[in-house]
Amino acid sequence: MSIPTVAIVGRPNAGKSTLFNRILKKKLAVVEDIPGVTRDRNYAAAVYEGRRFTVIDTGGFEPDSGRAAVSGPEAGLPAQMREQTELAVREADIIIFMTDAREGLSAADQKVAEALRKSGKPVVYCVNKVDGPKLEGEIYDFYSLGADEIFPVSALHGPGFTELMDRVLELLPPETEEKEDETPVSNIAIIGRPNVGKSTLLNALTGQKRAVTSPIPGTTVDPVDTLVKFYGKTYNFVDTAGLRSRGKITSGIEKYSVIRALKAVERCDAAILLIDAFEGVTEQDKKIGGIAHEEGKGIIIALNKWDLLEKGDKTFDDYVKRVREEMKYLDYAPVVAISALTKQRIGKLYELVDEVVEHGKKRVSTPELNEILDSAVKAQAPGMFKGRRVKFYFGTQVGVSPPTFVFFVNRPEGVHFSYLRYLENRLRERHPFTGNPVRIFLKKRKREDGRERTPEY
Repeated sequence: MSIPTVAIVGRPNAGKSTLFNRILKKKLAVVEDIPGVTRDRNYAAAVYEGRRFTVIDTGGFEPDSGRAAVSGPEAGLPAQMREQTELAVREADIIIFMTDAREGLSAADQKVAEALRKSGKPVVYCVNKVDGPKLEGEIYDFYSLGADEIFPVSALHGPGFTELMDRVLELLPPETEEKEDETPVSNIAIIGRPNVGKSTLLNALTGQKRAVTSPIPGTTVDPVDTLVKFYGKTYNFVDTAGLRSRGKITSGIEKYSVIRALKAVERCDAAILLIDAFEGVTEQDKKIGGIAHEEGKGIIIALNKWDLLEKGDKTFDDYVKRVREEMKYLDYAPVVAISALTKQRIGKLYELVDEVVEHGKKRVSTPELNEILDSAVKAQAPGMFKGRRVKFYFGTQVGVSPPTFVFFVNRPEGVHFSYLRYLENRLRERHPFTGNPVRIFLKKRKREDGRERTPEY
C-alpha cells in the first residue's frame, strides 16, 4: 500500500508544528508501558475523514539561508533547514505553505512561494494566526503569492482548520495497492544503525552487488527496493538508511533519510533488525527495534558479523539471553546469528522471514479463542477492582499483521497491564505468532438494562 504524503512548509515560527499536532489530534509522543519504546519524530501517519496520509513537519525554511553563520554551534543551521525542507517537498504529494498573519507578507514568503511553484507539486496556501477580525483583513496581501485561494486559520485554536483540510483531501491522490492477480510479495525492511552491514546483507540476500557498501556510516540515503525470487517465492527487500539518534542527525539529507526509512517500516510485512554482534546491543538498537514494534510489524533480530566472535558451546545462548534482557519488549522476536559478508545462515533468514510473515496473518477462531480465555481466567483470576471482581465475558480476533484481539469485560480499567501479558502468554502457548507483537484491547460490555452480563468466566 502506498500512502500519500503531505508536507507542511514555511518560515520559522509560522506555526507548522501546531498545525502538525492539530492534524494528528494530539501532541505527538509515542508512549507504551514497556521500557525503551518511547520516541519522538517529525513525521506521522494521519487519518482525517477516513483518508490516510503521512504528514511531515519541516524545519523553518529561509530562502537566503546560504548566508549562514560561519562559526560556532549555529554554523550552517539555516542551510541545513533549507535542505531538509527541499527534501521533504520532493517526498510530498501535497504541500501546505504556511505563512504568519501577525508578521505579515515578507520577501522571504515570496521566495518560498516561487520555489514551491517550481516543484510542480500542488500547494495549499495557509495564513496562520488569524485570531480576530483585525487580522482577517490582512490576508488579502498574501494573494500576491500567486495563490488562487487563501485559507486563513488559527492552528492553535481551530478556526479555519476544517476548510483547510477539506481542500487537502480534495488534492490527495488515491492510495495505491497491488492488483489481486499479482504474485504475492513479502515486503521486508532491513533496519539498523549505520554501518551494521545492512547493504552487505542485501547483497547477500540477492546474490549480487545491488547496494553500495562502505565502512563510512550513512552511505545509504534512499531506501533501495530489490525484488528477489527464492525457491518460488517473491520478496521485496528494502535496504534503509542507517538510523541514528536524534542528536547525531545533523545534515538535512540524513534527517530525511530517516523519514524514508521509517516509511519503509510502515509499508513492510516484516523487518530484519540487524545488530552488530561484535559491538553488542546499543541504546540506538533498542530505539530502532521500538520503531518496528510500535508499527506492529513482524521482527527478526539478526546478529551480524557473528564470524568475528570467539565462540564456545554456549556463546549463542548467552548472547540471546543478553538480547532478551536488553530488549524485553521484543521477547517474541526470533534471534539468528549471521554473517552478511560470508553469507552464513542466509538460508535460515529466509525461513524465518516466511514464518514471521505467515504468523502475522494467522487467525484464531472465536470458539478456540474463548476456550483459551476460559482456561486462562480459571487458572488465574484477574482479581478485584474497587471491591468488585473483574469479569471477562468473551473475546474475538479483529485484525491481523499484527494479530489483534478484543476482550469484553465489565471493568476494563481494573485489568492490570501484567494480566494482559499473562493472557498474551497463554495465547502464545497455543499460537506462538512467531516474530509478531500481539495487540489486546479491552472493551466494556453490559446488558441493556445496565446490569453486568452473564455468564462469566
